[in-house]
Amino acid sequence: MERNNFYMRKPEWLRIKLPQGLKSLGVVRCLHHNGLNTICNSGLCPNRGECFGAGTATFMIGGDICTRNCRFCNVATGRPRPLDADEPRRIADAINNWGLKHVVLTSVDRDDLPDLGAAHWVATIKTIKEECPRVTMETLIPDFQGRMTLVDQVIAAGPEVISHNLETVRRLTPEVRCAATYDRSLDVVHHIASRGVRSKSGIMLGLGETPDEVIATMKDLREAGCEVITIGQYLQPTENHYEVREYIHPDVFEGYRQQGLAMGFRHCESAPLVRSSYHAERHLI
Repeated sequence: MERNNFYMRKPEWLRIKLPQGLKSLGVVRCLHHNGLNTICNSGLCPNRGECFGAGTATFMIGGDICTRNCRFCNVATGRPRPLDADEPRRIADAINNWGLKHVVLTSVDRDDLPDLGAAHWVATIKTIKEECPRVTMETLIPDFQGRMTLVDQVIAAGPEVISHNLETVRRLTPEVRCAATYDRSLDVVHHIASRGVRSKSGIMLGLGETPDEVIATMKDLREAGCEVITIGQYLQPTENHYEVREYIHPDVFEGYRQQGLAMGFRHCESAPLVRSSYHAERHLI
């Protein structure tokens, strides 16, 4: 029986620094005290040690249970609890307590709600803008089932950057993602870009895609108007998740970075440990 690659020794370039130090501990305590969720912890982000140590985090709104069950994602799936109307205020308080200058918001999918969580997104963005007026913001949004009127609600709330991840190449999308489609995600990115907002997306490598498919995906995003792209290594969260097929060498990631810039992306973050919100503050420039 073939051994799952989850148990294979990871290459040297994928060594992860775990959260440590007084500032990192303070972030963890603050999150716990305020009852807040982050994709940093829920998604087992490999950069959480670096980011927590710098006093930054990506807030995950709408709860910690997703209505979808994507095979790459470590966020819990099931029946979500009701939305917490006080969550926007608690996030604003945490931002002020940390003295953040730039914040990233993401969310679980809330396909159980009539508006798919759009109003909660708007309330959170507006509360942060009111309570933290000097803070800039990136929102990493779900596809809202392709309902562009809901995407428009987030756009109207005024975040500086709006991101929606394509996650993988066209061929692998049905195997890796749940409910989302390649073309719907491209449509969401195109819609954001067409409204004059800084648009961003991200993909993972090591799922079994070919180099030609990666380049084709980058071209699709650029043609959709995407200005910022992140490319990182997929790390299998558990043996029950989609199997990692390959660990991509850093030199290959650097090649994609250079090709992305040549295609006209304003920013192209491409390295094994890059994730959607890594160095997000740079993407405002």
